[in-house]
Amino acid sequence: MKDHEQVDIFIGVDVGKSNHHAVAIDRKGKKLLDRALPQDEAKLQAIIRSVAGKGRVLLVVDQPSTIGALPVAVAQAEGIMVGYLPGLAMRRIADLHPGEAKTDARDAAIIAEAARTLPHTLRSIVLADEQAAELSMLCGFDDDLAKQATATSNRIRGLLTQVHPALERVVGKHLDHPAMAELLIKYPSPEKLRKAGQPRVATLLSRHAPRAGKGWAAEVFTALGEQTVVVAGTGAAGIVLPQLAAMLKQLRTAREELLTQVEALVEAHPLHEVLTSMPAVGVRTEARIITEVAGKEFQSAGHLASYAGLAPVTWRSGTSIRGDHPSKKGNKNLKRAFFLSAFAALKDPLSRAYYDKKRAEGKRHNQALIALARRRCDVLFAMLRDGTFYEAPATTAA
Repeated sequence: MKDHEQVDIFIGVDVGKSNHHAVAIDRKGKKLLDRALPQDEAKLQAIIRSVAGKGRVLLVVDQPSTIGALPVAVAQAEGIMVGYLPGLAMRRIADLHPGEAKTDARDAAIIAEAARTLPHTLRSIVLADEQAAELSMLCGFDDDLAKQATATSNRIRGLLTQVHPALERVVGKHLDHPAMAELLIKYPSPEKLRKAGQPRVATLLSRHAPRAGKGWAAEVFTALGEQTVVVAGTGAAGIVLPQLAAMLKQLRTAREELLTQVEALVEAHPLHEVLTSMPAVGVRTEARIITEVAGKEFQSAGHLASYAGLAPVTWRSGTSIRGDHPSKKGNKNLKRAFFLSAFAALKDPLSRAYYDKKRAEGKRHNQALIALARRRCDVLFAMLRDGTFYEAPATTAA
């Protein structure tokens, strides 16, 4: 962390939902403050000001967002430095201290001591970007909606498999299309589909899928003809399926409306033109990069790749264990964004050539995509560092 040598007082804060605990020490390690902090702006200001007059202060928290957002905001408003000690680093440092107790006071003291003696473990927290904060909240909500949509879709397929496997093979593979949700809302059981007849089903499907509607209707009635017996529970499934289909439709509509709001925010962000100049960086990928990367300091491209979980981990022990392995750590959201963006970038000739090169070297599909994602991560680091647009490498004539 920058300017660490100029800090006189280190405040470690173990954040909580209703109360925090703060321990302040000076540069020599003498304890100046050890008390609980309520989740209240005025009282937080009073305690911070009581030690701020004794020198330059660095406040370090173990959770900079959610329940720790208020202490960080108050400290930033008071003009003092704020840092963040990642949870994994905090727990490893705690193992080096004597005792096995797990208390707020002990954790706050460990955070303060780490801030004083181990500055390399800290991460700086810059003044919050309003657009990034809004994007972070919207992206989190979008993730929740995506999980609910996936769970609902899986539940629909599970019920169809139970009562009519042949019908599930047709409906399930097209369930991502809105037409199938509309079909299940109106005709949720094999019996109702048969009573409706193929022409009426084809009309309904064609209304939402003009090109494929008639073909899907033919597949549906072919599947209905493959099973004549009625499985136990079919009646109950006919009650549950339309409700699940309506939920799926509502979740998808909510995601589309949310995407419109996210798109408006990313288009207004200063990094928008820089990020979208790279092939296969869509709205959701751009939003993730802004929320997870913008405002953070990375010393090198390898540092950013390690933060995203794209840098390989070397395992070596004597002569028995050797090799590089994929990292299981890092920022999961950012890693997923880079991975999906790399997959979408296979349509770009240069990215496809790099992917094919890795496949020719014997790497599996996912390994080649991870390698491509790492390459794109390195390019992105240079773009953000220099503030330049993406430029495809010039090809040399044969």
